[in-house]
Amino acid sequence: MKKYAVIYEKSETNWGAIVPDLPGCVSIGDTLEEVQENVKEAIALYLEVLAERGEEIPEPLTQVGLVEITV
Repeated sequence: MKKYAVIYEKSETNWGAIVPDLPGCVSIGDTLEEVQENVKEAIALYLEVLAERGEEIPEPLTQVGLVEITV
């Protein structure tokens, strides 16, 4: 099992998700919960297509952290 970092972004109208280790693998949803489910499907489909093409499955390399700043 591989775990890929996902970046979630809130816009004025919906949520977006980007998977940095899988170029072009993105998703949207009306809510955070919806985009989380959608991006799981997008990742699965992305990896399935790579496998069908005989291409290498990228290793998850991106790490995500939070930095606390006092203002």
